[in-house]
Amino acid sequence: MTKQESTLTKEDQQKHIAELLKKMGMSAIDIEQDFVNYLYNNLGRNLSSDCFYKYRALSYTMRDRLMTHWKQTWLAYNQQKTRKAYYLSMEFLIGRSLSNNMLNLGVETAADEAMYQLGLSLEDIEDSERDAGLGNGGLGRLAACFMDSCATLKLPVVGYGLRYEYGMFKQLIQNGYQVEEPDHWLGFGNYSWEIQRSEYTRTIKFGGSTRSYKDPHTGELTVHWEGADEVLAVPFDVPIPGYQNAIVNTLRLWSAEAAEGFNLSEFNQGSYFEAVAAKSEAENITMVLYPNDSSENGKELRLRQQYFLVSASLQDVVDQWVQRYGTDFSDFADYNVFQLNDTHPSLAVAELMRLLIDEHKLDWDAAWDIVRKVMAYTNHTLLPEALERWQVPLFERLLPRLLDIIYEINARFLKQVAMKWPGDKDRLSRMSIVDPHNNVCMAYLAIVGSFSINGVAALHSQLLKEGLFNDFYQLWPERFNNKTNGVTQRRWLASSNPGLRHLLNDKIGEDWITDLSQLHKIENYVNDKAFRREWMAVKRQNKQRLADLVKKETGVQFEVEALFDVQVKRIHEYKRQLLNILHVIHLYARIKRGDTDNWTNRCVVIGGKAAPGYFMAKKIIKLINNVAEVVNNDPDVGNRLKLAFVPNYRVSAMEIIAPGADLSEQISTAGKEASGTGNMKFMMNGAITIGTLDGANVEILEAVGEDNFFLFGLKTEEVAALKSHYHPQSIIEQDSDLQHVISLLESGHFNQFDDGLFDDVIASMKSSQDPWMTLADFRSYIDAQHEVALAFQNHGRWNTMSIINSARSGVFSTDRTMAEYNNDIWKLEPIR
Repeated sequence: MTKQESTLTKEDQQKHIAELLKKMGMSAIDIEQDFVNYLYNNLGRNLSSDCFYKYRALSYTMRDRLMTHWKQTWLAYNQQKTRKAYYLSMEFLIGRSLSNNMLNLGVETAADEAMYQLGLSLEDIEDSERDAGLGNGGLGRLAACFMDSCATLKLPVVGYGLRYEYGMFKQLIQNGYQVEEPDHWLGFGNYSWEIQRSEYTRTIKFGGSTRSYKDPHTGELTVHWEGADEVLAVPFDVPIPGYQNAIVNTLRLWSAEAAEGFNLSEFNQGSYFEAVAAKSEAENITMVLYPNDSSENGKELRLRQQYFLVSASLQDVVDQWVQRYGTDFSDFADYNVFQLNDTHPSLAVAELMRLLIDEHKLDWDAAWDIVRKVMAYTNHTLLPEALERWQVPLFERLLPRLLDIIYEINARFLKQVAMKWPGDKDRLSRMSIVDPHNNVCMAYLAIVGSFSINGVAALHSQLLKEGLFNDFYQLWPERFNNKTNGVTQRRWLASSNPGLRHLLNDKIGEDWITDLSQLHKIENYVNDKAFRREWMAVKRQNKQRLADLVKKETGVQFEVEALFDVQVKRIHEYKRQLLNILHVIHLYARIKRGDTDNWTNRCVVIGGKAAPGYFMAKKIIKLINNVAEVVNNDPDVGNRLKLAFVPNYRVSAMEIIAPGADLSEQISTAGKEASGTGNMKFMMNGAITIGTLDGANVEILEAVGEDNFFLFGLKTEEVAALKSHYHPQSIIEQDSDLQHVISLLESGHFNQFDDGLFDDVIASMKSSQDPWMTLADFRSYIDAQHEVALAFQNHGRWNTMSIINSARSGVFSTDRTMAEYNNDIWKLEPIR
């Protein structure tokens, strides 16, 4: 029998394939059949195999169901000229993907039933997935939430990031100290949720030098970047599904590979190490998330990472434009916009100039006009030290062509400043992208090259305009705006709190999953006795889950009837975990002196990682664990007070912690926190906030009212006013409770066999130069915590506060945030 060519037209073939794909059902039996097929025939395992293989089989089953929509979404974005946004971020803390993808596909129940029919536990399978090590904290988690919301809103947005082999680190606690171990999250691969797209590999340059010459044909000045080392950027695409809407967006992650992986000549000469040295050096770029930059090598690697991200991503966008539309860039800005997530991708400004000028021969003014129309910058910090500055010699050695372009951008910009403020040399010095200390100021580069600059909370954006970027605001007030952060309710309520999800669905329907403002409807049930009982029952179940996690991770036993008081976030002095511990010591001191009338039992949870080179943050972790050791083992304390430091804080842990919290600690020094998103996750799940007027706390307080928020502490302007005459010792002398706390610390009660261990921590608090003013807020914090304890004793009042906090959290959805980004900055049309 001879083979014959198909008589089907291309259109008929596509229809035929579409019909075949439609047969991939969403029922339990369909999922069961595909799961078994993958487990047995693809992976060569069976039902008794390790749970990891069952996770992979189920993940493949789900990815198949995403794939059709993923390809159709890609076609919809690219078959016709469509304006698209590109979200550039060094972090995408996506956590686990299986449960979230099943939720967005709408097959959770079917998958659970399928696994049950096979005698398996869906929960056990989900728990075997590793957290993706692609982020450190709030910045990366925010980026992940943004991507989820963009897909749900059907916005044509592509995420660009780095495919780190190792996450930041796995945190262990040994003898109370933080110990860092490698987080090799990719050790078993990420086959389920990524597809390598080698055809889009890009080449990235480092080092070398630049040479200028006149083109013999055109007479134009041309700059050539020569003698550079080359590294390959290989893309891996990850699907980001919207909520049950057939849209699957793409997160493209770049992995570094050597242009020539193996030098055979070196190997044959016996130089075995040198034979693979280039490969090792290249792969280091995406080996680990955020290297320790306390060393010069760490700084260099971080700068390499940042340029690697922006160069690969911009080449990707520009090359695809050229393939589709040729080298006419006249309307490039009409169809492309780049959002820079914090200062890290600021090099995108100079890199796009390089591509347009050097590679595609646009003149400077035409290229700059495009750049200024397509770049938008989001700032995430009020701390000047967090705004990256790179030394010019390092920049010149690694990125000589980029430095040339930055010098030219700066020269032209300073002419503009001089025209606005003639003779103001101080202002010229303050605003220069290259500062007087010979550093390149990356935030300034982002501002000068962007048409939009936004903060991430109302207070933060105002303080940027009044302080950190005031000079730029005076020059370009129209470019500054606010976009208050949010979180996705699909991950942080629907997926992580199934008990509350079912209760909400039963009372107000499911529309809140895509329109969180619908949560306001539950206020209609705030006096409904049956609803209140169900609400409390859900909270109790979630507290038990959290208690189980604490027991498993720390060995500390929590009683679910106690107040669960939670602070989980990166360990940093401005976030003031230290103030929290002072309160714990205060409660301990009260118990020891018999002051326990009208007592409220309290279980305190603290979690978070300290940067490896951050000495004081690591010492605070040690103090927390030493205090916990004393408190938890003192027979006089019993169940009145418990303290646990949960190690290796991560997304999957937060999915248990947020639903189980009663009290959310958001206690940063006013004027230091840009926004915060943990505060929103806790609020959404019915926790009540104790906090300062900082970051998004301001907007949470406005939403819930003073009766449903425990406010304390100095305001931003009061912090600034106190700085010149701050005397912590006088505060101690006037407060007997604080005297008891300091006395216990100074006596070595929490470090009896290690004299002077916490002297530096104590000295930092007692210093008049303490920028975090921890002791200045002590009295106000203690009084607010006393109000918390009394309120918790009144179960009815606390239940009401919990319901109202959740009901009024609608404004803190990233769906709202992304809609504002789109309406005010991106101007995209949703895809049908």
